[in-house]
Order: sequence, then C-alpha cells, then structure tokens
Amino acid sequence: MTCRLPPSDPTLLLSSAHMRAAVIFGLGCSAKNLGPFQTDEAIDWRIGQPAAGDQADVILLFGGDGTLHRHLSQLVKLGLPVLVVPAGSGNDFARALGLRRVRDSLAAWRGFCAGRSNIRNIDLGVISALDAGEAPAPDGPALHSALGTQHYFGSVAGVGLDAEVSRRANALPRWLRGHGGYALTLAPTIFRFAPFPMKIFTPGENDGWAIRSDQPTILAAFGNTPIYGGGMKIAPHARMDDGQLDVCVIGGVDRFKLACMFPTVYFGRHLRIREVEYFQTRRVRVETERPLDIYADGEFVCRTPVEIAVQPGALRVVVSAPERRF
Repeated sequence: MTCRLPPSDPTLLLSSAHMRAAVIFGLGCSAKNLGPFQTDEAIDWRIGQPAAGDQADVILLFGGDGTLHRHLSQLVKLGLPVLVVPAGSGNDFARALGLRRVRDSLAAWRGFCAGRSNIRNIDLGVISALDAGEAPAPDGPALHSALGTQHYFGSVAGVGLDAEVSRRANALPRWLRGHGGYALTLAPTIFRFAPFPMKIFTPGENDGWAIRSDQPTILAAFGNTPIYGGGMKIAPHARMDDGQLDVCVIGGVDRFKLACMFPTVYFGRHLRIREVEYFQTRRVRVETERPLDIYADGEFVCRTPVEIAVQPGALRVVVSAPERRF
C-alpha cells in the first residue's frame, strides 16, 4: 500500500520507504544533478512531471525561474509539495525561499525525508489578458470583468523597461544570462527607453475600479517576492504568504537619474526616490495606450491590457527552514 501526503495536511509527512518522487529537469540539467538526492534506495524515482496528483508524493524541480514558470499551472493543479533546486540562469524564486545553492535544497530534501514539517503554502501571482476593447472609466467597470487565459508567476511581473530588458537578456547565451546578463542588458537599454503613458487601477467602491496611477511611466513591477533580475530588490517589502501584490511604479525620470537609480534597487533603496510609488493590493488592472509586453519570471506572458492578482496559498513548497518568513 502506498502512503501519500494528503494535500490538506502539510504537516503529515511520509516514510521514505513509501515515497514516490517525480523529477522535472530544466534546460542543461540531467540525472547527474539528481545524484546527491538519491541516497535512499527505498524512494521510487520517476522522471517527468506527473499527469495526476496520485502518481507521486513530491516533485523535485531542477532549474531556474523560467523552468518553474513554465510548469506552474500544472504544479498548482497537482497540489503536490515542490522542492526547487536552483540550477538555472536565474534563480530568484529559489533565492526568495532561502534556497540559494544546491546544498540548501539538499538540506531541505533531507529534512523532508526525515519527517520534518518543512512544507509551506505560498502565494502566486496570476496574470489575465483582457480584451483591448475594454476601456474602463475610473468608477466604471465591474471588478470581475471577463478575463482571458490566466498565467501564474512565482516572483515578479513587469511592464516597461524591465520587460524590454528581459526580452533582450533572453537573447543572450545561457551562460552569460546566468552571470549578470540582466544587468549587462539594463545599462544600454536605459538610454534608449522612453517613458510611456500607463494607468493602473485598483479595486474601488461599488465593486468597481479606481485609478491609482496615471502618469508617464518607466516601469511597473508587480511582486510576489522581493527580488528579480538576479537579485534586484524591486519590491523589498513583498512576502510570499501575505496575500498581497507589492507594486512598484517608477515614473518619468531623466535617463541620467535613472542610470544612477538602478544600483540602489539591489538594496531596496530606490523607494526613497520621489518618482517611485510603492503600494500593496490584492488586484490591479494595467492599461497602456498601445499594447506593451508583460514579462513574468523573466518570460514573456502576454500584452496589455491585463489584470494581475494574487492567489493565496496556491503552491506547496519544501523549504529548509519552515519558520522562515518569506
């Protein structure tokens, strides 16, 4: 008889003698990466994402933010605990979980196998594309308008400068992307990027929307985690378990000031700058005069207009320290 971990009780853990572990390999990863985790011969290892939640008890995902992003929708449906092993060109999601290196994930795995209660439920962001023909007035549209396909993201979604940087960084060789590719792409892009008109709506009265930001904008970032772009603290107050999106909007800034500002983002000090607006909300609607790319977790998702929301407790993750605040 196989013993499974019921999705409703994250504190009830398995004996490794009955455990079935599924493995997802991202680009550049292989069975060689799995070796350090295969110390218990009683565990049944299966390569590939399960088709249903009753086919495994835990999932190990080897890769970076892009690999996780591409599998998030199915991982949410499966409802199984997921252990992320940082092995990609960008590992901001794993870093937010305290899994900075493979050895951190290995410690989390050993704790899981030993029966420790190191599973946490965390939030995910959800992006929904809208019909470009829908044009809300400040007090107009119903909050629950018709939405298109929904896309989950783990870390940060963005529009504007950071989306353009992500697009260009993705064209770089994988090794270079993993060694400062975002920062290398950012520098030249700053001096070519112009502010664009953008409106951000938040939930208002009478089940409608209210304008929160309406200004020339350099970028807007919507954070489920504090960091993106290889460690930039764009949303320094974001937590993965508070049911909130942290929104950072950088308004029209001249190029020289913008270039001087971005080093401060690595420390979260950009919030002191007058042109930066920062707030929390459960849901936003984003509109631009012309469709602009939305990127999340470094991957292209869709174009504006969009709604971006948070789904509390959407994903179960294995962590090294269950008491850690996210």
